[in-house]
Amino acid sequence: MSKKKSKSEKKKAKKENTNIESAATEKPKLSNKEYEAEIFKLHAELVKLQRWVKEKGIRAVVVFEGRDAAGKGGVIKRITERVSPRVFRVTALPAPSEREKTQMYMQRYVAHFPAAGEVVLFDRSWYNRAGVERVMKFCNKEEYERFLEYTPIFERAMVDTGIVLIKYWFDVGMEEQERRFRARIEDPRKVWKLSPMDVESYNRWYDYSRARDDMIAATSTDYAPWNVVRADSKKRARLNCITHLLSQFPYKDLPRDKVKLGKRSTRGSYDDEASIANFNVIPEKY
Repeated sequence: MSKKKSKSEKKKAKKENTNIESAATEKPKLSNKEYEAEIFKLHAELVKLQRWVKEKGIRAVVVFEGRDAAGKGGVIKRITERVSPRVFRVTALPAPSEREKTQMYMQRYVAHFPAAGEVVLFDRSWYNRAGVERVMKFCNKEEYERFLEYTPIFERAMVDTGIVLIKYWFDVGMEEQERRFRARIEDPRKVWKLSPMDVESYNRWYDYSRARDDMIAATSTDYAPWNVVRADSKKRARLNCITHLLSQFPYKDLPRDKVKLGKRSTRGSYDDEASIANFNVIPEKY
């Protein structure tokens, strides 16, 4: 007859099993070469998507939410760096002004919605109310509950008017978030990224976890579901998110006219270098 395990032995076995599962699912580090090759291909696809969006008059809203330091801004940067800002437009609103506080809550966001041929990327969105405003008590219980009740109706109206609505939640683990926060403290290029609100979010980890769970439960619908991006690896998160974003559109590589460079105009007596020499040219340190 086998001997029953003690509580400490069971706890140890459970921990070991968890470690085994984590090790089994942990992916090898993505090399810079692999990452650059994949991001190059995705950028080419985004350019195809851009042309299709313009041609078909598509209106799209992409919402980026998630934990602080989860890498939302990095993904948005990679989406937009090879496409036109006239098509892919980023909206990152500051805290509401005194005037905006007197408006209907959604009003200031609606003003940034797309026209035909535009994709608007919201770096944070109306979901501030379900996250930071709830946790930090910037709104009262009634305002918060009203938001959860009416947001699915608001988003239904968006979709019914023809807007493609895609919502992403970026999730990062405690240890990785702390590592990124410490990098923001120590790296002079990143100090601007760390705000007092970020520090509060660090201290209130589980409050934000509960807020996230309640938000997704109340506002993830069949017409506007939440898509969770695991973001402990920045490179993998970028590739996975952009791949998923592309899959949400039935775009095609539209035919383009062949471009041929003609002959330049005749120079005559004009001298480019002599002309520029008369201008205020900046010092060439490099």
